[in-house]
Amino acid sequence: MTSESKWLLAEVPDADRVQALATEFGLRPLAVQLAMQRGFDQADSLAQFLHPRLQDLDDPFELVGMRAGVDRLLQAVDAQEGVVLYGDYDVDGVSSTALLTLVLEAYGLKPITFLPQRLSEGYGLSLGGIKKAIAGNKPALLIAADCGTNSRDEADWLREQGIDLLVLDHHEPALEGVADCVSIVNPKLGKDYHYLCTAGVVFKVAHALLKERPVEGFDLRQHLDLVALGTIADIVPLVDENRIIVRRGLQQLDRTSNQGLIALKTVSGLRPPCDAVDVGFKIGPRINAAGRVNTAQDALDLLLSTDSEQCMKLARHLDDLNRERQDLEQKARDQAEAQMADLPADEKEFAIVVAGDEWHPGVVGIVASRLMRKYHLPTFIIACDEKGLGKGSGRSVEGLSLVKALDHCRDLLEAGGGHDQAAGLSVRKENIGAFRKKFNAYVADRASEGENLLTQKVRLDIEARLKDIDLELLDSYELLRPFGKGNAQPVLLSRGIHLKCDPRVLKDKHLKFLFIQDGCTRDAIYFNSAELELPPTPWDIAYTIDRNEYRGRVSVSMMIQAIRSAQ
Repeated sequence: MTSESKWLLAEVPDADRVQALATEFGLRPLAVQLAMQRGFDQADSLAQFLHPRLQDLDDPFELVGMRAGVDRLLQAVDAQEGVVLYGDYDVDGVSSTALLTLVLEAYGLKPITFLPQRLSEGYGLSLGGIKKAIAGNKPALLIAADCGTNSRDEADWLREQGIDLLVLDHHEPALEGVADCVSIVNPKLGKDYHYLCTAGVVFKVAHALLKERPVEGFDLRQHLDLVALGTIADIVPLVDENRIIVRRGLQQLDRTSNQGLIALKTVSGLRPPCDAVDVGFKIGPRINAAGRVNTAQDALDLLLSTDSEQCMKLARHLDDLNRERQDLEQKARDQAEAQMADLPADEKEFAIVVAGDEWHPGVVGIVASRLMRKYHLPTFIIACDEKGLGKGSGRSVEGLSLVKALDHCRDLLEAGGGHDQAAGLSVRKENIGAFRKKFNAYVADRASEGENLLTQKVRLDIEARLKDIDLELLDSYELLRPFGKGNAQPVLLSRGIHLKCDPRVLKDKHLKFLFIQDGCTRDAIYFNSAELELPPTPWDIAYTIDRNEYRGRVSVSMMIQAIRSAQ
């Protein structure tokens, strides 16, 4: 990203207050300022933010539906009933199913697990999936994890079969009503804890069970790595209890005894300390790949196995599937961009809509996300089947709701919905062209209302001099972790930067710089920038910082996010 963007610097907190808190906590003022910008401007709230503790977790029975859910689970334990766990094929679904399995096994149950196939059973609690899950082994209780809130017909069918349904979920309830079942433990049905994903909900259920009836020898803290895995991968806000769970869960991941996670760390090349980026970009994609291009059961088997040799085989298998997923993604991306080049200007000026007959449905969401970020345009990528039905995934820019856009185009769609920034649709192949034009027109109208939504924005947290960026700062800065949604990694601004020498090109696509300011030099890298036309120096630079360890040497790494001529 160079100069075709708007740079926005966050408001600076009161300097005296920053210095007072920095002195009280023994931290660098720059790190305290970043925490204050996030709303932690009092000593007690700042202490909780910097040092999250499990003992600060709320009573799990405050979660809506928890009492009835726990009572039904303990009934199953007491009667040693047959239980089926029906999960989902993404990381949150797999990790929450794994954790729930371990918890119920600690109580002496032997649950049967079932994860639907993306292409055959599809997303969510379906009648076809249920029949397959209970075939030959009718349970007394079916637990839906990461699905089921709105499965009214499926709940009715289960009741007719004499099977109780318990839902552990975090998805939005439908306006038409929710499933009629034993209990739905879903924070979206209450006023609080809306930030939890299903792994977090299952953790709260486990906490409640153990609070009600402890199990000797079972330490829930040892499984916080699974909870952190689902929480990070599902991109829910890392705030409040999620922050506590993920901070402790990442620490547990460093010393995990879960043989599956040990194997995944090995094939991913992870070394402690693990952070949210490691989970989001290395572990998560390998688990997701199983559900995208094959069966998520492989990933669940990996997380539940105690056989280290089997785990390494499964982890290598997931690694192979992830490479296959990457190949499918790259093929679809290349073809999508080729299609874009052939479209008339008025059909790609404000939004991207492309479709392919050979694209795998499991990768269209990733491709949509990448193209949206590259072109900063709302994007739908659609995979069409042999019957002429296209199923697509969309990603949007800040301020443009895909839900409203789909409502506007409803006459051309078979189905569509989701969230403002990420949505899905079904559309007949013959209607894709008309949808493209109508979607572009809708975005054009929204973009003309006030500030242009399609102007890319560089959001800057704080201004710093290069001399401020050192290891002492990192010690304070790292207390702000984990970074993610709701606690984005800070972007720093340094002005008037000169080059000490020409940039070096790395691997034909990255640039490495040696910057100088006030006599202080710093290395920095700008990923995927080798083909960018850089402005004349001196520069203003936007960047993130991290700790880099190589051959025993610790240094500060600077990752460039944007460059412009100095202003």
